[in-house]
Amino acid sequence: MSIVNSALIELDPATVQTLLTAGEAVLVDVREDDEYAEEHIAGSLLYPMSDFEVDKWPSVTGKKVIISCLGGVRSAAIGNKLISAGHGWVSHMKGGLNAWKDAGLPTITQD
Repeated sequence: MSIVNSALIELDPATVQTLLTAGEAVLVDVREDDEYAEEHIAGSLLYPMSDFEVDKWPSVTGKKVIISCLGGVRSAAIGNKLISAGHGWVSHMKGGLNAWKDAGLPTITQD
């Protein structure tokens, strides 16, 4: 885990998997519909960056919300927008889906 700015927390894929498996977090994928349909992490929620609105950002009571994208750039951008809007600490997965796959973790792919 590292901190990109004072409130954006980067989590590595193994930590994200541990939190998801324990039921302590939910993963929000900010890629677009077609990218998500092609390949995504099981159980992740889709909230495309193109539809992003701070006041409609999903929250799940009692769980951490972790943001993900393909390589970590979009998720960091969304995280910084949430922080600027007063959301406090925000987590995103460093390296996104690419890092998840590089770590040998499973994805759901379009057949």
